[in-house]
Amino acid sequence: MSSLFILGGARSGKSRHAIAAHPRRARVAFVATAHAGDGDMAARIARHRAERPAHWTTVEEPFDVPARLATLRGIDAAIVDCVTVWIANRVLRGDADDAILAGGEALAKVVSDAPFDVTLVSNEVGEGVHPETAVGLRFRDLLGIVNQRLAAACDGAVLMVAGLPLTLKTPPPVRHVDQQAP
Repeated sequence: MSSLFILGGARSGKSRHAIAAHPRRARVAFVATAHAGDGDMAARIARHRAERPAHWTTVEEPFDVPARLATLRGIDAAIVDCVTVWIANRVLRGDADDAILAGGEALAKVVSDAPFDVTLVSNEVGEGVHPETAVGLRFRDLLGIVNQRLAAACDGAVLMVAGLPLTLKTPPPVRHVDQQAP
């Protein structure tokens, strides 16, 4: 199985790229971490849902993404969209830094062990405006650490810029038993 980490700024095409990475006929579970707290978020969720094939399963999970991902069966792939909102949900809930980072480690482990392809979507927040508040700084730092861990755990990594995928990491070629090492 393979895993892909898609990173980028707001409106960079991350979700669209994640959806396009899977055949339309595939059995995909879309793990949505957002919940509609206001009209803008409700509209965004509706727009994202309309972009996905109707036969894909949507799994809403704002807090325990690793556990929910580990329970999925009978699928070809899972897309987690997005890690950024998942970490924000946990920060806003009041989870301790150690618990949030342990969640990131748990997600990396589930991705490595998954019996299906996994695509993770997250925002790159380290290149933006320096947060003015303590909670903003904490969120940026926690997400940055979790992003690093997930990027390391995934087979491939892509940075989306203006709708264009920039490959950061590709999986090593698969060597067959009859091939000799160079």
